[in-house]
Amino acid sequence: MRKEDKKLLIEDLTQQLTDNNNFYLADISELNAEDTSDLRRLCFKYGIKMQVVKNTLLKKAMENVERDLEELYSTLKGNTSIMFTEAGNAPARMIKEFRKKSDRPILKGAFIEEMTYLGDEQLDFLVAIKSKDELIGDIVSLLQSPMKNVISALQSGGSKLSGVLETLSQRSE
Repeated sequence: MRKEDKKLLIEDLTQQLTDNNNFYLADISELNAEDTSDLRRLCFKYGIKMQVVKNTLLKKAMENVERDLEELYSTLKGNTSIMFTEAGNAPARMIKEFRKKSDRPILKGAFIEEMTYLGDEQLDFLVAIKSKDELIGDIVSLLQSPMKNVISALQSGGSKLSGVLETLSQRSE
């Protein structure tokens, strides 16, 4: 690879690392061509952009980013693929689903919303993390619940009140 090509690749990786708040580093080595294709299809289904990168180029790109990614440098050994995503837990769910038929990919590390997670043992924790949209949905449902109760009570109370008034009006006749 020419020096100019490496420089362009580093700039591209730096831009992607800057633009994405969530990314995972994984080892997908030892997957055959069919399994790799299945993994890429699953990534597409989950809205994940996966790219196999050279460790030295990725490290240089990480050094150019204004975030503290030093903890992830130790994971840059062996084969590395990087997965970019909007939802912080999507790659963890995808890896968990893919592992039903294979022992790969192995999670090396993850950077989610300014937090660093290292090692494959963090996978279950990362699956449980709620995405921003899930948290907003939970908050909306919590806020709606009391309103629904009040509206329901008012509606049922209104029908009871009209029934009482109707009964009283019939008695006086």
